[in-house]
Amino acid sequence: MQHHPDSLRPGTRRLGAAFGAFLGAVAALSTAGPAVAEVAPAMQGLEVRGAPEPGGTTLQTPATSLMEEVVWLDNMLLIIIVPISLLVMALLLWVIVFHNRSANPTPARFTHNSPLEVAWTLAPILILIVIGSFTVPALFRQQIMPEAEVTIKVTGYQWHWGYEYVDHDVEFLSFMLERDELAEHGYEDRHYLLATDTAVVVPVGRDIVMQVTASDVIHSWTIPAFGVKQDGVPGRLAELWFNVDEEGIYFGQCSELCGQAHAYMPITVHAVSEEAYIAWLESQGAQNLALAPGYDRIRSAVELAAREHAED
Repeated sequence: MQHHPDSLRPGTRRLGAAFGAFLGAVAALSTAGPAVAEVAPAMQGLEVRGAPEPGGTTLQTPATSLMEEVVWLDNMLLIIIVPISLLVMALLLWVIVFHNRSANPTPARFTHNSPLEVAWTLAPILILIVIGSFTVPALFRQQIMPEAEVTIKVTGYQWHWGYEYVDHDVEFLSFMLERDELAEHGYEDRHYLLATDTAVVVPVGRDIVMQVTASDVIHSWTIPAFGVKQDGVPGRLAELWFNVDEEGIYFGQCSELCGQAHAYMPITVHAVSEEAYIAWLESQGAQNLALAPGYDRIRSAVELAAREHAED
């Protein structure tokens, strides 16, 4: 289907205006220096999506396909275990009521029932096969790394995290915010023990591979809403991956007992648009921006908008 060039001009102008605003944001961020890594979430217009809730008794709302599968498996296992538990409880009650000493003073002396023994051997095997047919593929999806669109090396320290965007030569440390620092960074009091002074920034809809290690003892990088948890072992490099569905702020915590301040090394991830991600890389003085996902598309759109603006 073809369109007359004039019919595209209003949309192109809107695109030019949008990307003009984007370029202005990039320029502003570029002059702000490394401190931009500490921009308050409220200023970024991000909503807190992955955080524990008071009185919560279930898993967090999934933010990745991996976590969606985990939630589905959890529900499926609940459907299986509830009837099994009810059956076992019913059998115990039946034995207690009808086979106690007063109700059955002369118990039977037989020791084998072949059909019953075959049944209670085969039934658990079949149940395990059904469970395994779903859990094993899910495990492989988690453990087989896709081709990374963003690679981040994370190092656990006693007691904070260090991050390195290996393709862009961007590095920073991440420390927990004290209660009196939360408002300054745009967080609420309920985010105490969750929010950090800097955050991992990732683009939505892209495969992120985290290379996890530690410098001293074993730590564990965990984001419940992403369905990922990976131990960082000193001297070794492990990997995990995720692909975030929606923009927002997601919290996690070290999930390995790593010492007296174990409870004070949380994780903060900001999932943003590709445009905002590239702008953030710019603000951090990143190298090799052409390797950032979506950079070519964004650059082409900006160049097109610039040409259209020049023609106008």
